[in-house]
Amino acid sequence: MSSKVIVTIFGASGDLAKRKLYPSLFRLYKSGNLSKHFAVIGTARRPWSKEYFESVVVESIADLADSPEQAQEFASHFYYQSHDVQDTEHYIELRKLQNRLNEEYQAEHNKLFFLSMAPQFFGTIAKHLKSENIVDGKGFERLIVEKPFGTDLESASQLNDDLLATFDEEQIFRIDHYLGKEMIQSIFAIRFANLLFENIWNREYIDNVQITFAEKLGVEERGGYYDESGALRDMVQNHTLQLLSLLAMDKPNSFTKDEIRAEKIKVFERLTQPSQEDLKKYFIRGQYKSGKVNGKKYISYRSEPNVNPESMTETFVSGAFFVDSDRFRDVPFFFRTGKRLTEKGTHVNIVFKQMDSIFGEKLAPNVLTIYIQPTEGFSLSVNGKEVGELFSLSPISLDYRTEATASGASPEPYEKLIFDVLNNDSTNFSHWEEVKASWKLIDQIEELWRNNQAPLHEYAVGTMGPSASAELLAQFGAEWQWNPQN
Repeated sequence: MSSKVIVTIFGASGDLAKRKLYPSLFRLYKSGNLSKHFAVIGTARRPWSKEYFESVVVESIADLADSPEQAQEFASHFYYQSHDVQDTEHYIELRKLQNRLNEEYQAEHNKLFFLSMAPQFFGTIAKHLKSENIVDGKGFERLIVEKPFGTDLESASQLNDDLLATFDEEQIFRIDHYLGKEMIQSIFAIRFANLLFENIWNREYIDNVQITFAEKLGVEERGGYYDESGALRDMVQNHTLQLLSLLAMDKPNSFTKDEIRAEKIKVFERLTQPSQEDLKKYFIRGQYKSGKVNGKKYISYRSEPNVNPESMTETFVSGAFFVDSDRFRDVPFFFRTGKRLTEKGTHVNIVFKQMDSIFGEKLAPNVLTIYIQPTEGFSLSVNGKEVGELFSLSPISLDYRTEATASGASPEPYEKLIFDVLNNDSTNFSHWEEVKASWKLIDQIEELWRNNQAPLHEYAVGTMGPSASAELLAQFGAEWQWNPQN
């Protein structure tokens, strides 16, 4: 990894920079992955001084630093420039600062740009980086962009064209912080390092796959953004489909970014495009209503601040995707995600096919559960004999769980992903072909809902969504494996 780099953060005064980026950069510094030859330029509209910017950085890493001296030494690598992304003069000043810091820190012209701003500014920034010769072809030049990457296929395509005018596809890293989580990356180990699973990870043995992203909180202060986005765009277009691709892909020839990306793209290209009838039948939307949980009152989504009181935006979405591949043809990949559900958690359940009974005893299906958050690990449910004289069966769970992230044993997602960018490893980032295929599918669902051709189901706070979600699985003779309200 090259720790010689000038990092420029557009949107340096924002919440994401303070909560995630500065602590992640500090962890890389503390571990020695960043050392003497790096500097960070923060840009935003606010007229901050370098001293004030340093104090913001020090405050953001207060719980991580071994000493005030260590925190201050790290913060001394940070420089600030008040910046209007529309103003060409500001880019000229930015280039001067870049060149000065490159000489001072001997960064060998390596540059990393992080766009932590609204996507409508991405094209403007990229254009000026090229026109003002900040991107000059010297050293490596890499660009990290935050989600959302567009709001539909048309806007995503335009955004991509804007970025490609300055950067090559291999220089663009579309970040999805879920892909930086330890257990997401451990899916490769579970699948491919165990003969037990590798040989039965297909349509002959798997009945269905279930992906759940559950949030206990409501939209909180994000009402304005969320009412324009909704659960489908906010969680399914990126996180859910990216996770699905890891579960459905064939084994890559080697553990390299090119081989893994090629197999992921094949999954996206083979996503079944549903008919109008299937769109109505296989995709469910819901919105939370007011209610009580443990005696505490919660307002409805439509009563949340900055939300249209007549909003038809979904806070819950559930559905079934299909991958038309030899490995998984006709196997439903069920998903659900929503706000104000029973509890927070991200789980994957692989439900295996099973005989109905043995010796007159009914059998439960074997289920492999992958826990992604808040705990990490997995469990395997098998049928075992109950202790006693009779041949009575009951499920037995083989569990492995850890709080590795909380204890610091594994890196935070942004730390891992920034480390990957510095290593030029795009394995855990979204390629444009993946983004394009996902929007093509999501746009079909959005159009149906926009024209109100499918009902908007209400659901009570503290539940796992509307009953229509369970009814969807019942069409396939299946049921949700994770039922925390039971």
